Amino acid sequence: MLFSNRGIRYTGFFFILGYRTDDESFLAGIRKNDDIQPVGFFSQGLKEEEKRTLIQAISANRKPGSDPVNVRVDPGICVELSFTAIENGGLVHPMFRSFQLGVDWKACTWDKLVIDNAPAGPNGIKVTHPDKLVWKDVPITKEGYISYLLQVSPVMLPFLEQRVLTNIRYTQGIPGEFFYQKNCPDYAPDFIQTVKVNDIDYIVCDNVSTLGWLGNQMAIEYHIPFNRIGADKPLEIVFDLDPPSREQFSLAVKAAIEMRNVFEGFGVISYPKVSGGKGLQIHIPLGNRSSLTYDDTRVFTEFVAKYLVERFPGDFTIERLKKNRGGKLYLDYIQHAEGKTIICPYSPRGTDEATVAAPLYWDEVQIGLSSKSFTIPTVLERLSKGECPMSGYFQQTNAAVPRIISMLKEQLVGSR
Repeated sequence: MLFSNRGIRYTGFFFILGYRTDDESFLAGIRKNDDIQPVGFFSQGLKEEEKRTLIQAISANRKPGSDPVNVRVDPGICVELSFTAIENGGLVHPMFRSFQLGVDWKACTWDKLVIDNAPAGPNGIKVTHPDKLVWKDVPITKEGYISYLLQVSPVMLPFLEQRVLTNIRYTQGIPGEFFYQKNCPDYAPDFIQTVKVNDIDYIVCDNVSTLGWLGNQMAIEYHIPFNRIGADKPLEIVFDLDPPSREQFSLAVKAAIEMRNVFEGFGVISYPKVSGGKGLQIHIPLGNRSSLTYDDTRVFTEFVAKYLVERFPGDFTIERLKKNRGGKLYLDYIQHAEGKTIICPYSPRGTDEATVAAPLYWDEVQIGLSSKSFTIPTVLERLSKGECPMSGYFQQTNAAVPRIISMLKEQLVGSR
């Protein structure tokens, strides 16, 4: 959770919204999603002269209708405050540090507060052109985008750690031209870690500093393989449920529900997520100590896909050529292979709506579900209200999967 480490004091810029005469405390505020949001009262840290100056300024600019106890003013006076945490939208133990008379109150934003306090070590997070629009239709600025990455970093980084990374960069924003980036650029700073695989110098995004730097480079999509660096065995199985179009998303919902029934019958734990594009993806963790090979997992993915096609031949297909699918949902089990990649959970997508590859709870996977509902703003709102639906993912081993694969292999041998 952001701003919850009680061992340190955070700092940030805020503006004054009022003064309470009974206890001589001042109301601070911040801009969040273009709204003015009060963050609580402070009184500690002010010298008497500073307090008198602030009271005089508030009195001279008090808003009409302010009562004698609660004097209100429009934003204008900016201050730097320190605090130990943020709880229920309010600063915990706020303390005055300084006036910031040269700061425009509109620059006192939640996103800047997040970026300035990111646990990025001595490197910090440097944002060039913070007001540049990344998503033009939403809109979301570069500052807002990098703030998103930092806020989801506790739940996104575990999926990026120790995996080679393929990014899709939209250097001029979305909509706009894009390109895939695998090789680390020559101008990357020294703290960016890399690993060479098949003559490609991949970036390894293991920390907040790297994630923030990639965001500043306008890297929008984060695609990862199914195995860790140096390993040739998959860490997970992922099914990609690919309907012909967004308008046929209900086919992905139907396929996911049927898959869940199969998995639960086998005792397999699975985790759904919207792809952020037009479909759904189902993740099955195998654990770090799994001995299953990609050939082993292909036995399982092929069985599940062919089983669903056999049961619902009018809805699903494993036909690879789009022109031959006849409007059916494609059950892509071939994508789960060495060298292939999948969109990382919580990665944004290069869509006009700023959709996100968002993890779901299984009870959310039902008719009426829409991938367009999971955007950068809504995903942040979801996380602020509860834990990640994929919490505990890497502790899950799914011991039933190897047994199922052994059984399927025996059946294949017996049928020959």
